[in-house]
Amino acid sequence: MQKKHFLYVIIVCGLMVANIRCSKDDDNNSAPKTKTELLTNGTWQFSDAKVGGQSVAAFIETCQKDNILTFLAAGTGTADEGATKCDPGDPDSAPFNWAFQTNETVLFVSTPFFTGGSSTFTIVSLTESQLVLSQTISLTGAPPQTAEITFVH
Repeated sequence: MQKKHFLYVIIVCGLMVANIRCSKDDDNNSAPKTKTELLTNGTWQFSDAKVGGQSVAAFIETCQKDNILTFLAAGTGTADEGATKCDPGDPDSAPFNWAFQTNETVLFVSTPFFTGGSSTFTIVSLTESQLVLSQTISLTGAPPQTAEITFVH
């Protein structure tokens, strides 16, 4: 009788371990998020901008750094002005359209986000919590330079 009871306990323990192992495997096999899912998963705020590896955030107007960007899966989005506006007449938010280009390595937005910037960004990296973009910035009286802009959730 004790042998049957011992065998029963071993079988039950084996099934429990197998069940736990299967559920762990299922969790590890989930598909990675697409770039659209990563981009549209919350709002983005400016964190830093670099030119030649050096931070140039101090040279960007506060009214642009405090903007909040929201990308929607439908290819639209909103740029909220944040606490400060560059021009008191600016609306509190402005809609924009966006699209991936060149095998999702380029992000096109219908309106530039920064003075001297363009509507096209090269995607340096895109994760759950960070979006790093680069583009050529052209400011009056200065040669064009490549800027790397970091946004975070």
